[in-house]
Amino acid sequence: MNCNNCNKEINSKFCPDCGQATSLKRIDGKYIIHEIEHVLHFERGILYTIRELTINPGQNIRKYLSENRSRLVKPIIFIIITSLIYTILNHLFHIEDGYVKFHEAKKTTSAVGTIVKWVQDHYGYANIMMGIFIALWLKLFFRKSNYNFYEILIMLCFVMGMGMLIFSVFVIIQGITHYNIMTIAGIIGIVYCVWAIGQFYDKNKIANYIKGLFAYILGMITFWIFPVLIGTIIDLINRH
Repeated sequence: MNCNNCNKEINSKFCPDCGQATSLKRIDGKYIIHEIEHVLHFERGILYTIRELTINPGQNIRKYLSENRSRLVKPIIFIIITSLIYTILNHLFHIEDGYVKFHEAKKTTSAVGTIVKWVQDHYGYANIMMGIFIALWLKLFFRKSNYNFYEILIMLCFVMGMGMLIFSVFVIIQGITHYNIMTIAGIIGIVYCVWAIGQFYDKNKIANYIKGLFAYILGMITFWIFPVLIGTIIDLINRH
């Protein structure tokens, strides 16, 4: 028989070319439970990924890029899941402004307010877009390194995903204690990201952490300039 995926002739339970199973199990309750366990389990799931990115993010991300891409959760999925966790907790505890405050976003009907509010309500997508700007600055500051733009972007998905989990922890604490501590969360989140970026390039060089800090801050600034600029242009067009 031939593989249903690549049409390669096979005589075993799995295709020798693409690894597709000869016959797929029917989707039932056990299948759903297995898939959930696959995402959450501690050996190769999101909990394992969190542990590895907490202990030694630089080394583990480098291994993901060059050696083994099955050890950690896929980076895009990781940042979307972690951002979703933050968004859910944010709404659950009614921490309205999040870690980036723009009060006018909820009061105005301007294009700028609408775009910024969308960013605040969709941190998963916004983090990926912000990562693009930070990656551009990192590529500039670390232009002598062998990592291309896309590899840097993958690294940032892991790093910024962990940042979202840090914010999530502080959202829970603030929701329970009612003390406003999200500013502290922002500082710790940036410190982690800078530490992880420095480790990724070379943990023994202090200059790498400094360049990582400037790249992160400049990336955030240019990211927020972008929607404000687009919104301003739209508002100017609507007025004429």
